[in-house]
Amino acid sequence: MEKQKTSSRSHFALILVGFLAIAISFLAYAKNSNLIITPAAMPALQNLAVATYIVLFASFVSIGWGLYKMYKTKISSTDSTITSIIANAIHNKRSKQIFIISAIGYGLFFAFTSGTIIYKPDINATDYGFPQPPHIELSPCCDLPGYMPMIFAFFTEHIGLQIIPLNLLLLVMVSFLVGLNFALSSAVFSIAKSGGKLGAFGAVTGLFVGCPTCAGTVFTMLFGFGAGATTFTLFLTSFEAQIQTIFIAISIPILFVTPVIMAKKIKSQNESCAIDSK
Repeated sequence: MEKQKTSSRSHFALILVGFLAIAISFLAYAKNSNLIITPAAMPALQNLAVATYIVLFASFVSIGWGLYKMYKTKISSTDSTITSIIANAIHNKRSKQIFIISAIGYGLFFAFTSGTIIYKPDINATDYGFPQPPHIELSPCCDLPGYMPMIFAFFTEHIGLQIIPLNLLLLVMVSFLVGLNFALSSAVFSIAKSGGKLGAFGAVTGLFVGCPTCAGTVFTMLFGFGAGATTFTLFLTSFEAQIQTIFIAISIPILFVTPVIMAKKIKSQNESCAIDSK
């Protein structure tokens, strides 16, 4: 038991270090937002921009590995903690398939609505000052923390990528949580169908937070933000991107809380069955 606790702490440390590294890199980069940009300063900013993305992707690896090892530890555990209940509830082929499909599906939806994936058949990138595709460039300055540095990649004149660090973080994080919610909901449905007492609320709770991007998308469509895009915000204005990010960030606590609610209902169901069997 003590070995499992030590192992869990080390896995949690990997996750925590990953998030701290991302936060520090965002804040460190933001200190350069007020610099006077000169040709002499550009090489240093470019190097800092590259380092920011290296830290970001290394942090994703650290967080992902920590979550995977924690999951492997919990499915072999006999305790009744919330994390163990969640891990064991989705430890089957059907739940894993639902997790993968819903996470990837939501990730693609988020990528399109946030402008990470660019598809504009009616606009040519070259008309906005970009070189002839294929082309990739790093825009190191200047915006709010998390919105810089940006990467623009164009594969054709109509298809490309616009990568914003904060949006990339949200894409990965929220897609994972949406996948988890759907996978856990499927497990709760299975228990309910097999005669469990979880009820309709417990079975559908996770499905109500399945599209945290939708509110932001509708808001920006209704108010028409993005009409005056410039070269470095060709498909999304900075204000529109920030509004979208705010809506997604607000949904994250809900996406965290919902699996806990469902896990507690599963736990109460298991305890009820144990009492009934006696």
